[in-house]
Amino acid sequence: MGDKAHTHPGAAGRAVAADHPASVRNVVLVGHSGSGKTTLVEALALSAGAVNRAGRVEDGGTVSDYDDIEHRQQRSVQLSLVPVEWDGIKINVLDTPGYADFVGELRAGLRAADAALFVVSAADGVDGSTRMVWEECQAVGMPRAIVITHLEAARADFEEMTRVCAEAFGADDPDAVLPLYLPLRGPEGPDGHAPVTGLIGLLSQKLFDYASGERKESEPGEDQLPDIERARNRLIEGIIAESEDETLMDRYLGGEQVDVKTLIEDLERAVARGTFFPVLAAAPAADGARQGLGTVELLELVTGGFPTPFEHPMPGVTTIDGKPRELKACDTDGPLVAEVVKTASDPYVGRISLVRVFSGTLRPDETVHVSGHGLADRGHEDHDVDERIGALSMAFGKQQRPVTHAVAGDLVCVAKLGRAETGDTLSAKDDPLLMEPWQMPDPLLPLAIQAHSKADEDKLSQGLSRLVAEDPTMRLEQNQDTHQVVLWCLGEAHADVALERLRNRYGVQVDVVPHKVSLRETFASKAAGRGRHVKQSGGHGQYAICEIEVEPLPGGSGIEFVDKVVGGAVPRQFIPSVEKGVRAQAAKGVAAGYPLVDVRITLLDGKAHSVDSSDAAFQTAGALALREASADTRIHLLEPVAEVTVLVADDYVGAVMSDLSSRRGRVLGTEQVGAGRTLVRAEVPEFEIGRYAIDLRSLSHGTARFNRAYARHEPMPPQIAERIREQAGES
Repeated sequence: MGDKAHTHPGAAGRAVAADHPASVRNVVLVGHSGSGKTTLVEALALSAGAVNRAGRVEDGGTVSDYDDIEHRQQRSVQLSLVPVEWDGIKINVLDTPGYADFVGELRAGLRAADAALFVVSAADGVDGSTRMVWEECQAVGMPRAIVITHLEAARADFEEMTRVCAEAFGADDPDAVLPLYLPLRGPEGPDGHAPVTGLIGLLSQKLFDYASGERKESEPGEDQLPDIERARNRLIEGIIAESEDETLMDRYLGGEQVDVKTLIEDLERAVARGTFFPVLAAAPAADGARQGLGTVELLELVTGGFPTPFEHPMPGVTTIDGKPRELKACDTDGPLVAEVVKTASDPYVGRISLVRVFSGTLRPDETVHVSGHGLADRGHEDHDVDERIGALSMAFGKQQRPVTHAVAGDLVCVAKLGRAETGDTLSAKDDPLLMEPWQMPDPLLPLAIQAHSKADEDKLSQGLSRLVAEDPTMRLEQNQDTHQVVLWCLGEAHADVALERLRNRYGVQVDVVPHKVSLRETFASKAAGRGRHVKQSGGHGQYAICEIEVEPLPGGSGIEFVDKVVGGAVPRQFIPSVEKGVRAQAAKGVAAGYPLVDVRITLLDGKAHSVDSSDAAFQTAGALALREASADTRIHLLEPVAEVTVLVADDYVGAVMSDLSSRRGRVLGTEQVGAGRTLVRAEVPEFEIGRYAIDLRSLSHGTARFNRAYARHEPMPPQIAERIREQAGES
């Protein structure tokens, strides 16, 4: 564990394929953008010997060389895996983006991991989105620890940040969020700031000094003992409170000295159960140094205190036809069940799938069944196919090191799975199974695009299909009403990455165009129209006259056609022609070019000619009659209205409700959802929420999330409708 007397610097190095789940730890790093997650990953890899002193992976890759887009955007945009080895334990370190637009990558990391390290910057504190992820982990009992970074920043205060973390994360029990170490500070600089140069172990009561670039152990000075004693007593009480030995607290309060080994064992069990959350500190190594501050302590915590994959509950598994299948957790000899947690494309290797094996053992060159994840509604191809596994490898940035197998509990990269997408299940060909999918956020920011040129148009479809195959948080829509191709994204940064990948990875240049909302038209009142189509220009002429009446119907009724012709004024064979004509005109619209809906069109009378009447003539007459009827009444423009639910911190409820009202929304009600959260329900025109995903994040400081669902079309305010008509006339 993090406070053991660990005397050797690293049981070195290379991450290899694990032969047993007990020798695997899967840990995901969580924290806001800029908290130092990626730097911490590099520091852990360097300290464990997976990279050399220049910061490069031993076989030639670079730990931070994840994606060209990340270098250009100066932030992580995707889930990355760096495996390291410590004391014979393989640690799969999953680095997640901290920016809210890439929460899908974070969710994938949470699915693949068995425990989480929450990285908190001493300079920035805890933001709202990090608190929300903590609550998600809490809901499923995922073990967690907290790492405080950026202690070199001016005014950085480890003790104060520990208190902030206890307040933010320990709502139920602040004494379950406690430091295992105190910072050891060096001499004050000219600015009065004393840098952190080492750590003081509270259980071992030893000093671990990193000032030289190597971890050196010594005894504390007399002046440090009172501070150590106070913090140590509180830590011991916090650990004992979580002990399975119910007599231990009474014995401790009675003056009994509890053995440090017993405390460490209880601490490890409490961390693995997800009931105690230790706080540590970490900083990258100085130039030329091998070990960064706190990295050894973190590696010991992960290997000693975090759970093995055996302790990870097995997600729900069914057969392909939906029958539940009970499987033993992490059984290397059980049926193969693995899940694609990330899909990426490499220009040289092709598609690479990052896979978590939950049961059985995955081997190269075997044929597996790929079960589709049911995201067809997002533009993802649903599928159930057999595919041959390509090479298995471990990832180091863009470098791949071949391995011979991947046991249950391990993570591995699989090459050339041509059809498998993120979220898909891999299972035995003769025993196909399907894992219950993890929760994906709904993409709610529309990005309407069109090919820049004819050459781009030819490549657009394939590029988009590959894009959504990699990213299940992206939805592809071919809107039949507006005839637009729409990529639904999680935010502007997400959209920017999508466009850049289309351009640079798939060679498709697209133009972003204004997103159109699906409008409708309807009659405000009853009206009549006469369609007369009579032409004679030599040979057969065209003759058709029809009289109709149009009346509005309730919303959602569509187009209803009624025949009330008597006496054969319109021959029976031409009545379907009239209906076809009015329906075709209704589809084109009668005022601003939007489909006409929710009306009853009644054919009352007409005239025909024995020679010149025809199907085409009566179709034309029907369309003319509908246009004439529309000129005699007011035409309502109908806009789609969405039912919106916003889950927001109580501090921002007023601001959210006021903002919804300013968007012509109707607030339907609110309800309390847990401590400090409110669910706001409203109906808002879709015209007003095109950028709501961006605006709400800014309004609530990242503490809110929302969902939307189509409710109905309803009349648009006259002044807005008039503006739309004018724009339609200009175009």
